[in-house]
Amino acid sequence: MESAIEILSIVWPIVLVGAISLFVILRLKGKQKRGTLGKKETKAAQDLLDSLIPLGMVFGSALGLVLSLIFPFAMSTGITFGAGFGLLGGYFAYEHSSRQEERNVQ
Repeated sequence: MESAIEILSIVWPIVLVGAISLFVILRLKGKQKRGTLGKKETKAAQDLLDSLIPLGMVFGSALGLVLSLIFPFAMSTGITFGAGFGLLGGYFAYEHSSRQEERNVQ
């Protein structure tokens, strides 16, 4: 029974972050097929918009690393959860920024 709990504690972060990744990838793929991906007028603004998701993952990983130093859970778990939630946060920031442009145009 103890080994099953250990296996679950190892696999759980991978499953959760995998589900988050699939959600983000499938949503972006659907937006690409519909042609509704966010577009900005200047190259600098477009580069900033395109870098929101990777920046979210970097900051999420850093936050997960810091939290794993403070709280009693494994560093690999903290980095994994941080990257997953950073990916989700970066995606929501991307959605918010691309919708803000659409509201200003109309």
